[in-house]
Amino acid sequence: MAGIYIHIPFCRSKCRYCDFVSYPAKLGFADAYMACVLKEMQFRAKDLQGKSFDTVYFGGGTPSVIDAKWITGCMNQIRACFRLSEKAEVTIELNPGTVDAARVEAYKKAGVNRFSVGLQSANDALLEDIGRIHTAKDFEDACALLGDANKSADVMIGLKGQTTEDILRAIDLAERCGARHISMYALTPEDGTPMYSDYLNGDLPDADAVADQYEAACKHLAARGYRRYEVSNFAKPGFESRHNLNYWHRGEYIGFGVAASSFMNGRRFTNTRDLDEYIKCILSGYYPVVDNEKIEGEDAKFETVMLALRTARGLDCEEYRRRFGSDFSADFHEALVKNADYLEYAGGCVRIRPQYLFVQNEIIVDFLH
Repeated sequence: MAGIYIHIPFCRSKCRYCDFVSYPAKLGFADAYMACVLKEMQFRAKDLQGKSFDTVYFGGGTPSVIDAKWITGCMNQIRACFRLSEKAEVTIELNPGTVDAARVEAYKKAGVNRFSVGLQSANDALLEDIGRIHTAKDFEDACALLGDANKSADVMIGLKGQTTEDILRAIDLAERCGARHISMYALTPEDGTPMYSDYLNGDLPDADAVADQYEAACKHLAARGYRRYEVSNFAKPGFESRHNLNYWHRGEYIGFGVAASSFMNGRRFTNTRDLDEYIKCILSGYYPVVDNEKIEGEDAKFETVMLALRTARGLDCEEYRRRFGSDFSADFHEALVKNADYLEYAGGCVRIRPQYLFVQNEIIVDFLH
């Protein structure tokens, strides 16, 4: 099984921390763009005839800002062009400031069965500071419209002026509103974003403070029945994101739309980030791919290790042997020795000890070298 990702790069306004490919001033191009996304699916249909898909994910940008007819159109096109499981997990990202009853009804009718709602914080002052267009009450209202649907909520940590209590209140709000899955992301101030000025001015909490926030949040989530299955993702049992897990297991996926990435048949390829170029390519009958690389040998081994070490289960050493025909402990002997204090073995798997999860990037770098 494999996953399908559709990138919808439009939004009402760009959040101060956002480094994703999104266009707040180009919503007028949405119809032309989405028509091209449907056409790109047609292009790929022949190449992917033998593939089966069991997850679909609409990300952005803000997918809920465009006309809901395009979500319906994408789902119809996916079913027409590809082999989609009857029990597929179909997720759409929602901004609470763009949700109404008609949209929710259309999404559900189209087959969307999982909703990722961007909360970020329960503190309205923090939401305003980072450029969100909604309030905590808007989040509550959006969740009420979704009813008992499978909901996930995004929570951010490491914000300017944010306290641990702010984070715990956001978690409580998400649970109270029925979120069975919570994604908790630490702010990464990217150069070129307005938030980067806060970083340069020393207004953001330092790494130790964010690590303390993360640890407190992890304990709070665990106490409420959310199990960590990946560094930034927590879920009630049985509500893990299948689409996300496919990424961490180095499964295959196909991406449609501007800047969308794919991993198929051992190759990673990425579409152009330029909206005009994307549309021109599709209308001219060309794939909009700008990067295309075969991942094999040592690179494939490193990718497998890097992704698996982000998960709570870790790397299955026997699975690694079956996949590559070599022994993980021999292939990465030096890195294992250097990081012995950070790693543990359980059930045939090697994983990063829970207390060191927040510095997992530094640990993984050693495996690259």
